[in-house]
Amino acid sequence: MCFLRRPGASAGWIWWRMLRQVIHRGLQSFFYKLGLFVSRHPVFFLTVPAVLTIIFGFSLLNRFQPDTDLESLVAPSHSLAKIERSLASSLFSLDQSKSQLYSDLHTPGRYGRVILLSKPGGNILHQADVILQIHRAVLEMKVNYKGYNYTFSHLCVLRNQDKKCVLDDIISVLEDLRQAALSNKTTARVQVSYPNTKLKDGRSSFIGHQLGGVMEVPNSKDQRVKSARAIQITYYLQTYGSVTQDLIGEKWESEFCKLMHKMQLDHQDLQLYSLASFSLWKDFHQTSLLARGKILVSLMLILLTATLSSSMKDCLRSKPFLGLLGVLTICISSVTAAGIFFITDGKYNSTLLGIPFFAMGHGTKGVFELLSGWRRTRENLPFKDRVADAYSDVMVSYTMTSSLYFIAFGMGASPFTNIEAVKVFCQNMCVSILLNYFYIFSFFGSCLVFAGQLEQNRYHSIFCCKIPSAEYLDRKPVWFQTMMNDGHQHSSHHETNPYQHHFIQHFLREHYNEWITNIYVKPFVVILYLIYASFSFMGCLQINDGANIINLLASESPSVSYALIQQKYFSNYSPVIGFYIYEPLEYWNGTVQEDLKTLSQGFNTVSWIEQYYQFLRVGNISATNKSDFISILQSSFLKKPEFQHFKNDIIFSKAGDENNIIASRLYLVARTSENTQREAVELLEKLRPLSLIQSIKFIVFNPTFVFMDHYGLSVTMPVLISGFGILLVLILTFFLVIHPLGNFWLILSVTSIELGVLGLMTLWNVDMDCISILCLIYTLNFAIDHCAPLLYTFVLATEHTRTQCIKNSLQEHGTAILQNVSSFLIGLVPLLFVPSNLTFTLFKCLLLAGSCTLLHCFVILPVFLTFFPPSKKHHKKKKRAKRKEREEIECIEIQENPDHVTAV
Repeated sequence: MCFLRRPGASAGWIWWRMLRQVIHRGLQSFFYKLGLFVSRHPVFFLTVPAVLTIIFGFSLLNRFQPDTDLESLVAPSHSLAKIERSLASSLFSLDQSKSQLYSDLHTPGRYGRVILLSKPGGNILHQADVILQIHRAVLEMKVNYKGYNYTFSHLCVLRNQDKKCVLDDIISVLEDLRQAALSNKTTARVQVSYPNTKLKDGRSSFIGHQLGGVMEVPNSKDQRVKSARAIQITYYLQTYGSVTQDLIGEKWESEFCKLMHKMQLDHQDLQLYSLASFSLWKDFHQTSLLARGKILVSLMLILLTATLSSSMKDCLRSKPFLGLLGVLTICISSVTAAGIFFITDGKYNSTLLGIPFFAMGHGTKGVFELLSGWRRTRENLPFKDRVADAYSDVMVSYTMTSSLYFIAFGMGASPFTNIEAVKVFCQNMCVSILLNYFYIFSFFGSCLVFAGQLEQNRYHSIFCCKIPSAEYLDRKPVWFQTMMNDGHQHSSHHETNPYQHHFIQHFLREHYNEWITNIYVKPFVVILYLIYASFSFMGCLQINDGANIINLLASESPSVSYALIQQKYFSNYSPVIGFYIYEPLEYWNGTVQEDLKTLSQGFNTVSWIEQYYQFLRVGNISATNKSDFISILQSSFLKKPEFQHFKNDIIFSKAGDENNIIASRLYLVARTSENTQREAVELLEKLRPLSLIQSIKFIVFNPTFVFMDHYGLSVTMPVLISGFGILLVLILTFFLVIHPLGNFWLILSVTSIELGVLGLMTLWNVDMDCISILCLIYTLNFAIDHCAPLLYTFVLATEHTRTQCIKNSLQEHGTAILQNVSSFLIGLVPLLFVPSNLTFTLFKCLLLAGSCTLLHCFVILPVFLTFFPPSKKHHKKKKRAKRKEREEIECIEIQENPDHVTAV
């Protein structure tokens, strides 16, 4: 091999160029030999993948197990909120304080919750008797387990002071209203205030989350309730951690939901919405059950599209069965990957629904590229050499894109990923990519060998019968000639490549290429791209994190219905935030009291400290030192019935004769709008920094914080890491690829597509949850998969003009790109009919990924590449120089041989 040094070219650049060419030719040689090896042993490469699929397919059926722990899947794995939960639980039992630490959908442990909604214009307080009948039915409901009947009183959380079941205070309010109705008193005599109301035993209770749709009496100083639309009641079950207790609790929840459904039929004047602890997981898993039939329809559509797009009028060169077998190849590789996942003790969750679509989008690209590579080979070669040439032509690019897939999802599966569902998905995707790659060159390669052998022996591509001669066909009817047409009519016209008559290639060559490179079309394409970039940029400025868990549930499920009603009627106040003071504090000190007031300013507080200070003021009692403060607190304040429940909020210690308060807690509730989730995050971000700068050492906690703590950072980290990994690989291989400008254009194209999908999906009301993040990681690779062959073919083209180079690139790779993207997009359509928020998000993101990639490959890049580097003028100069050099050599030979001139 000889390299001529250009004038002005450095030695280092020449060596880099030599290294690039050696690597590229080495890879081509390797895949040529691999193609030869596969073509010589097709039965082996057909059998081994099939056997692997059968083995692992049985394990898929036998070891299938769903993941029931929703928190471990979608909540950040490592967060400060989980540490705060552990610390709060070590001070005060969270199981005992579930009723005080109200949370919308993230209440820990087992429970049953119901919203009772009156008809429009009605007052739920006037139906106290009916509500209490439903309440008694819940208390009397029995669950049988191993011959024993369990009621709510056997399973409930008990109060420390009297060992009775913990019930919502709204029950006491309803009983007072019923008693007033029975004694012919008007309901106005029983005053109900909102959000704090006075109970019959003298306690002040916060009912902001138990009474909803409240209208207050105008100009009422004590915020008396005029009417209310909804009441929410929660029944908390004890959690001992035993398997038996958990099973009984699960049965009780199931019976509770059935009872609420029955009560709805008996009480048509009320609307009942029930929720239990298993409801979220059940409705999360429901997506998979709803999507099973639609995924099969999707597979049928992809099979049909692949079959039709691989067909030609030419019955010899048409390859409909190869398109069909290519899709089946991806299917069996996905089955094998699923079997490996379950063999390694993996548990299924609904986010894994995206893997078949992700794998299909990448795998069928390899199928169609190999099919196009086969069509570019010379027909006069033996079929084994044609297979080897196709491997040499295609597998280098497919190996590169598969490697980038593996790198991107491998980074997503790294310890840097803080969402378990994303990590599990990325691990599965890595296995699927590896198996896809293996099955493409083995199983599908063997199918290509057999199809090539049939073509070489002139067998019909559908009926597998010998194609008759042209003379025989001329004597047959037109319909028979059409079915048996092998393109012999075109051979008489000296057609160099019969595959040019494929309908997609014909459309691109004869119509589309000329249109898109027309000088009058280019300004409109530039305007189109500016509009695309503007909307993308606008969407990127409005990104929302998807901490709301209903984004992952079936859209018509009980949990979503419950959450929407809850958000409508009970969103006036945030979840109850536990404020835990975990170090001894001088509560009697005036400065400390002012600091506590400052911290709780703007909140509705449920606090023993506030009630105690008020108790001291009303009784005109002085407690300015430690001994008086603690003595009056223990001997007087906590002895009164209306304040006894505050004993659970204070931890005393005794050192000799001296008592100390070593820890205490109070509860904060903020006024919010319907967007409770976002405002709860803002509250957390506001309060947590104060714990570091204040003299009072405290932590704040609510079960909701576990799901929302730094969720935005946790969920975006995988796509940032994957994008950085791909960018790093492309930069490091700048000088190892055939042309550095290929990588440069690829980086620009992928960035444009990624930002476009991100911005447009935000404008389409898609939040940044784990599904959309996985789609963004996939978009990176999907864009590379389709743009890379087009760009590298363009930068390596040696035609005189950029326009001709882009035409040749589209003609060479456009068919495979159009086949794959059209199959991919058509396969997404059934997802639109699955009633699930998860599949809606999947459909929107993947539709945008496919559409933006198609837009760049067929509209934006063909125009922009005609404006910008690489320039093709040096190729023109090279050809002129070579032609001039040949003419000079011929002249010299003629001058040196005069006899030859005479002879001529």
